[in-house]
Amino acid sequence: MAPNTAAFFTGVQAPLEVRPADSPKPDANEVVVKAKAVAINPVDYAMQIMGPSVFKWLNPPCVFGEDVAGEVAEVGSAVTKVKAGDRVAGLTNTAFQHEVVIKEHLLIPIPASLPYENAAVMPLGLSVAVKGLFHKDFLNLRLPSLNAKPAGETVLIWGASTSVGSNAVQLAAAAGYEVITTASPANFELTKKLGASQVFDYHSPTIKEDLISAFRGKKSPGAFCNGGPAPPTHPPVIAACKAVLQATDGRKFLALTMATPPGEMPEGFISKFVSPLEGDEELASAIFGEYLPQALTAGKYMPTPKAKVVGHGLESIQRAMDTLKQGVSVERGHRPDAPLRGSPHRFLLGAVL
Repeated sequence: MAPNTAAFFTGVQAPLEVRPADSPKPDANEVVVKAKAVAINPVDYAMQIMGPSVFKWLNPPCVFGEDVAGEVAEVGSAVTKVKAGDRVAGLTNTAFQHEVVIKEHLLIPIPASLPYENAAVMPLGLSVAVKGLFHKDFLNLRLPSLNAKPAGETVLIWGASTSVGSNAVQLAAAAGYEVITTASPANFELTKKLGASQVFDYHSPTIKEDLISAFRGKKSPGAFCNGGPAPPTHPPVIAACKAVLQATDGRKFLALTMATPPGEMPEGFISKFVSPLEGDEELASAIFGEYLPQALTAGKYMPTPKAKVVGHGLESIQRAMDTLKQGVSVERGHRPDAPLRGSPHRFLLGAVL
């Protein structure tokens, strides 16, 4: 490979600086991926404007970024599931460079039919959905498969049109659970295509009553509460999820993607904040390494949200960060002189490398 280059974070609110970087060497259970595309997440912009005072692990100059897709260039001595030349997407914390180290269990082998830019939007949102749904400390659902039998339970997933939510809907449905969810009306059709049986408008003044009615006579393993980034919206979401579970037979567990405290919980209720899945190698391998490659190849899993390309090269990552600051997203194939539009809460594809 050519010498490595990276987009460095050099200080709070300072633009990322593209410059040469050391070429990484993989440990035994790691691989080096030659990046073809990286995705930008809201947390990346947060790290840039807040720095080490909030994100304690940042030590400028350093490289961050979570989502990447590319080609395996080198494998560690204990790696068995991929080889040099394989196409993969993966979750890391140093994605914004040409040569990226990723742990084997956090790799997703991808088919030749899936463009790198579409694969790059998956890992971070997917990892949160996987942990909240399947980890033993959270909803502990049974694992997905290509031909799952009905589980006989109905799960509530709030916020299906977000990256985390759209992955959660697909995964829960693929595990055999009926999925009832919320979204804006513009996303109803897509959400049902992803696997939801019923979708309700989260802006509706009767959303709580509508969901309670939809769950009548059903049994639930709990709720995946996935609100937006605005804290004022979190308490009503949590309250609605609690009300639905309180009126429904089954487990009273709330998996929360919002850091807002859930408030007073009814007796018998449990709530936990869901962070990205990293350390559970067995669970990650089962989803990333086994189920997803099969489902992607079979056309039974849709990488979501749709990739939105900002530009080419590491230099375009800062442009994507600035776009997040403006509160807009960029349509794929966007012309520099065209107006920007969209939601700041979806992923942006920062660069095709």
